[in-house]
Amino acid sequence: MSRIKGKDTAPEKIVRSILHRLGYRFRLHKTKLPGRPDVVLPKHQTIVFVHGCFWHRHKNCKDATMPKTRREWWQAKLEGNTARDRRNQSALRREGWRVLTVWECETEKPEKLTQRLSLLLRK
Repeated sequence: MSRIKGKDTAPEKIVRSILHRLGYRFRLHKTKLPGRPDVVLPKHQTIVFVHGCFWHRHKNCKDATMPKTRREWWQAKLEGNTARDRRNQSALRREGWRVLTVWECETEKPEKLTQRLSLLLRK
C-alpha cells in the first residue's frame, strides 16, 4: 500500500482542472485542516475531497468491491477509512466549512461533473 498515491492523483487533477476552468482559485492539501482536504476554496469557505470509490466505499458503485482474500482485514481497514472521513467532515463543518465530495467514478464524465461543481459552488 505504500505505492498508493495520496495526492496528485488523476481524479484530483481532473477536478482541479475543472475548477480552474470555471474560474475558481484554490489551495491544495492544507495540512492544518482536518483530513488534509484535496482542494480548499478559502474565498467560498468550501472544501472538496476527491475520494477513490474503492478506498472510501462509494455506495452502489461498481468500483467499491471487496477483495476476496483477507476479507476481515480489508473490512476493518475500509470501515476505518469511512469512519475517519465522517469525523473529518464533521470537524470541518463545525469550523464553518462547506464540504463537497467528488467520487473517482464521477471524474469519468467531466461534462456532468463540471455542471455539478458549477451548481454547487454558486450557492
